[in-house]
Amino acid sequence: QVQLVESGGGLAQAGGSLRLSCATSGRTFSNYHMGWFRQAPGKEREFVAAITWGAISTIYAESVKGRFTISRDNAKNTGYLQMNSLKPEDTAVYYCAADSTYPMVLRNPRYWGQGTQVTVSS
Repeated sequence: QVQLVESGGGLAQAGGSLRLSCATSGRTFSNYHMGWFRQAPGKEREFVAAITWGAISTIYAESVKGRFTISRDNAKNTGYLQMNSLKPEDTAVYYCAADSTYPMVLRNPRYWGQGTQVTVSS
């Protein structure tokens, strides 16, 4: 089992920045690939970004590419999502997730956090 807890959400103005954190416990964090997803009101959950266990490779949704940066610190068992140049359409509940298999962390990870709300005002 891997437990994940997100923090860092809140209210930001358009053009502003927020940094989300995902603290993990349980099994060794460095054994898992990590991803971020989001769900806006009335919409399906969508993939945002993912990073491999050793932080060698990252991948982003087109909608956030160039604005968001995913990273991780395995020594601290924590993952991050730095969000810059925020837009009102980035408003959503953001979830971090983990899976031991990279293809699965992109589509349907096994482990999920409870989510943190991000609201961007225009």
